Amino acid sequence: MQESNEINEPQSVQTDAGAANEPKIVQTDTGAKDGQNKCPKCGATDISLNMNSGLLRCNFCRHEFEPEKVAGLETDLSKLEGQVIGSGAQDIAADSNDVVTFRCSSCGAEVVIDTNEALQARCHWCRNTLSIGQQIPNGAVPDVVLPFKIKKDEAKAEIEKFVGKRQFFAHPQFKKEFSAENVMSVYLPYMVVDVNAHANLSGQGEHLIRKYTRGTGNDKKTYYDADLYNVEREFDIIVDGLTVESSADKLNNKASNKTNNIINSIMPFDTENSVKWNANYLKGCTSEKRDTNIDQLKPIVNAQAKDISRYKANETLKEYDRGVAWSKEELNVKGEQWKAAYLPVWLYSYFQKDKKLLHYVAVNARTKETMGSVPINMPKLFGISAIVEAIGFVLFLLTYFFVDSDYSWLLLTAGFIYYAIMYSKYRNKSARHYHEKETKATMDNLRKADTLVTRRTGLTNARMIGANNTAVRGSTV
Repeated sequence: MQESNEINEPQSVQTDAGAANEPKIVQTDTGAKDGQNKCPKCGATDISLNMNSGLLRCNFCRHEFEPEKVAGLETDLSKLEGQVIGSGAQDIAADSNDVVTFRCSSCGAEVVIDTNEALQARCHWCRNTLSIGQQIPNGAVPDVVLPFKIKKDEAKAEIEKFVGKRQFFAHPQFKKEFSAENVMSVYLPYMVVDVNAHANLSGQGEHLIRKYTRGTGNDKKTYYDADLYNVEREFDIIVDGLTVESSADKLNNKASNKTNNIINSIMPFDTENSVKWNANYLKGCTSEKRDTNIDQLKPIVNAQAKDISRYKANETLKEYDRGVAWSKEELNVKGEQWKAAYLPVWLYSYFQKDKKLLHYVAVNARTKETMGSVPINMPKLFGISAIVEAIGFVLFLLTYFFVDSDYSWLLLTAGFIYYAIMYSKYRNKSARHYHEKETKATMDNLRKADTLVTRRTGLTNARMIGANNTAVRGSTV
């Protein structure tokens, strides 16, 4: 029986009527105020993060105090209904002013802060530290912040180790100028989204019965017999902490002038340990404010939530070893919860002038996960690859005349394979966050239906034609 290539396009994400109502806004900056964030013990305003303990520490009396958690957001995600939005994740006002002026409560002086540059400043008269505490409609103040955990020396060691493994083909100018001392602590803006949904998938799957060969010598061919089933899966799914970049620049993972995919690849973060916004966490760090709204990010979140559901369903498809071709995929969202977050990254950047390309080496400042792009000495890589190809050609001639092998032709591709492996190791263009596997998700109330349709014999494809159960559609913008 012949296999069919015709697979219907999976259906898009749907939203229940309850989720179509006006969103519920949770005010996450309740009690916050602009001005002085004071030490609860001595009243000083010089406060910063102690990376050893994860606590805020007064730099005057050395007192450390527990961070505050955000209140009001739904914690039992199975009860999540409609759209819940943290106040820091609301749409950015087009006419919002980036410059904030407020009065110092100690001396009465007026202090101006450009929120494009910083969210804290010292009063020029009394030298107290003044902070932006209340959310302003320009995307500069999120709902939550995840404190740095990895120290600079640890990040430097990770970057040096990563680059050290890529010295041989590294561009000579890069080797001359590289210094991990230039690594910067950066808070980047993200949206953290929780989803409560119901998934419904149907299609067909194949289970391998036997594999065999026919013919002799160079005419041998491999065939497969497989049972074809109608397959249905229906279940509730909770996606906990799906994280997407909320900077339009960093969202572009295919940018030709910078290696944004490197930053994307160091996710996930342990966002469950995020705390209520406090500008003191940013002391000594740079930050980039959010410039996208929920409506712009929703298509990405919907696509990634469907990817996660598709991969969750794979846990129930072990018997379909030749794959499953879903013809219908529905994800009915019962509830979504959005919160804006600043997440910590140690970032080393290097601009390669001849390519006009900005390379990043990034370290997740919570988990130490490291990924990077290193400028390549292309003439050297081409030359070594040509030598490998020449050696492969010689070995091919030897095996062709003296060894009976069906795979000796692979030696003719040795140089090309070597080039691809080395280029990938240095540039890492395909590196990304595997949201479909790495995002926390739970499946419940599973309903399965599997019905044998027919046995297919004499198939020539190792995998079912049209199989899409391992497809990923939400990885790029």
